[in-house]
Amino acid sequence: MTRKMSTIEDTLDSILLRLGDFGKYQIYVFSLVCVATFMHSMVHIVYVFTAMDLNYRCKVPGCDLEKFPNYNEPWLSDAIPFTNDKPEKCSRFALLNSSLLSDNCTRKFDKNLRETCEEFIYDGTEQTILQEYHLQCNENLWKLTIVGTVNNIGQFFGLILSGFISDRYGRRILLVSTLVLCSICGCIKSVMPTYEMFLVMEFLDAFFGAGSYICGFVLGVELVGPRKRVLTGTIISSCYALGEILVASFAWLLKSWRHLLWVTYIPSLLTLSYLWLIPESVRWNLSKGRAEEAKKTLTKLALTNGKTITEKELEIIETIIKDQNGDDLDKSGLAEALKSSCLMLRLIACCFCWITCAFLYYGLTLNSVSLVKGNNYLDFILTSLIEIPAYFTCNLVVDKYGRKRSLLFSFFLTGAACLAFIFIPSSSRWSSLSTYLIGKFGATASFTIVYVLTSEMFPTNLRHSFMGTCSTIGRFGSMISPQTPLLAQFWEPLPLATFAGMSILAGFLTLTFPETLHKKLPDTVKEAENIGKS
Repeated sequence: MTRKMSTIEDTLDSILLRLGDFGKYQIYVFSLVCVATFMHSMVHIVYVFTAMDLNYRCKVPGCDLEKFPNYNEPWLSDAIPFTNDKPEKCSRFALLNSSLLSDNCTRKFDKNLRETCEEFIYDGTEQTILQEYHLQCNENLWKLTIVGTVNNIGQFFGLILSGFISDRYGRRILLVSTLVLCSICGCIKSVMPTYEMFLVMEFLDAFFGAGSYICGFVLGVELVGPRKRVLTGTIISSCYALGEILVASFAWLLKSWRHLLWVTYIPSLLTLSYLWLIPESVRWNLSKGRAEEAKKTLTKLALTNGKTITEKELEIIETIIKDQNGDDLDKSGLAEALKSSCLMLRLIACCFCWITCAFLYYGLTLNSVSLVKGNNYLDFILTSLIEIPAYFTCNLVVDKYGRKRSLLFSFFLTGAACLAFIFIPSSSRWSSLSTYLIGKFGATASFTIVYVLTSEMFPTNLRHSFMGTCSTIGRFGSMISPQTPLLAQFWEPLPLATFAGMSILAGFLTLTFPETLHKKLPDTVKEAENIGKS
């Protein structure tokens, strides 16, 4: 199976190089894939704003206006206890005597007696599911954070199924079906009458949409030549970051969770047109023995790029068929790998690094709307924007300084930034934000580099399955990350301290990995064990 797939790769790559490895046709298809990536990114991360916690306080009867009440009032410190210079959300001081209230509501409250409240005044006009499903106060905060966890659980199971569908039925059908079904679920989610039903649709939305990013990524890189794969991969990753920026901009503009869902989910229905606008992956067609479809796509590619595909090249394509006898090789390779303590320890360390990368990346993204004191929307946009230079920097650094050293530096950079953030006063707005962005830069870089390193240090016949194992287990990091805001209830810097500890530990585990720069990809377990030893 390995030799046969290598033949397919080598033959197709040589043809693409002659026809144009990134010509007009690839740019056209790639642009549509980037649009799909925008759409996936928005629906994937929109829960940050639909389930966002807000600033609010108790409504004080007799003091707050019935119409157009203000969050900040001069008498507020007399009526409501303050914590960290902010009024508490769900308690107020008891009135001494309502009939003795002065016009300015000052000094008429018993500060030794507190009352809970059921009516609230909000700082701003934002509408999230917090008001819709009455999720105010600390005892309900977990109901907001669990939305992100449910989303990631849905993705966890969806990724397992999407890989099977993609390999069996094709990349294009998976890309279209996931985005369309995700769009339908998102629109239904916006009208759910209860919190429990909202969570069910959140799970289904994430379950159906889980595989669309990877599928789009694969479609994009499988149609270009080998020299352009790194570039296309970087651009697609950057499009994901731009999608995050776009959804934050919509949230900032609309200030309504229901309108935000409509704006982000409805456009995905347009991807139904992709069934006619983009071709199926040539490599997938070849792997399934569909030579005629592959030839048709390559002929169209050549025509659009101003080239001519020769009869000899078409004959070569027609002779390529999928090898059906690779299972025994995979099983024997797996048995040998399971006996290798070197590879098993490497796999365990790699899984922890993937968990850490997902935990850091999503944790720093989600917490940007609460940990950094400022404009929630602007902070999120800047936190997403920093990913783009991180992606392009990785492409330069990993080939110059090596994978291992770059990953180690990225983890330690994130850890150092998170620790430094704890000691920066909250009043130093730009200092704290800059430090936070450095941490997100490092987290993005480490996620990018660990993907490359993992793909290069395991044997060929187990490379995909071991990467799949790491990626699947890594999802536990993204499942846990939405719960990190709850840690701040025990100690405000605890989320950042957790990020720092995880990243530093992962950095030390990186020392156990081999350096794979300029090394031949290992084809056997023995070669994988010996990689980097010379």
